[in-house]
Amino acid sequence: MNRLDVEAIRAQVRALDFTRGTPAEVALWREDDADARANLAIEGMDLDLAEHALFDMLREESVPPPLATAIVLKLLDHPDADPTLAISPATIG
Repeated sequence: MNRLDVEAIRAQVRALDFTRGTPAEVALWREDDADARANLAIEGMDLDLAEHALFDMLREESVPPPLATAIVLKLLDHPDADPTLAISPATIG
């Protein structure tokens, strides 16, 4: 991903209607994220600072992993992205 407007994405996430994770769930998701990020770094595919900020924000907003994946697909304007998800690919500069 290129330059992300994380605060614009945060505003869009906050406008979504979804069930936020509990503090215990979010703690587990953070652990899983840390493991995934470490594996990416080992494979030479470390996230850049903007990507780290995006995933940190998604955890701060208690976004469940399936929705987080859907948001990333939408941001990337991926063919498998949900066209009804109210996230704009324009938040990538």
